Amino acid sequence: MGAMEMKLELIMVPVTDVDEAKAFYEKVGFVVDHDQTVSDEIRFVQLTPQGSACSIAIGRGLTQMEPGSPGQPADRGGGRRCDARRPG
Repeated sequence: MGAMEMKLELIMVPVTDVDEAKAFYEKVGFVVDHDQTVSDEIRFVQLTPQGSACSIAIGRGLTQMEPGSPGQPADRGGGRRCDARRPG
């Protein structure tokens, strides 16, 4: 059995102000892939640097990590808390 290939595709970046962070990343050349407001509590913005296979996700209601914190190992996936909110 060969080594499993692993790729990093999405990094959660906790921010205080979603619009301000989005404007900053656009200014430095990131492309907005998605900007979806799911509800009053949840907004998901995905941005990718030109030519990169890895994106960042910013938003509201996506993670328990505090802006500027290294986060907890269980939170690094970013989607665990969001998945738990889905019905069914």
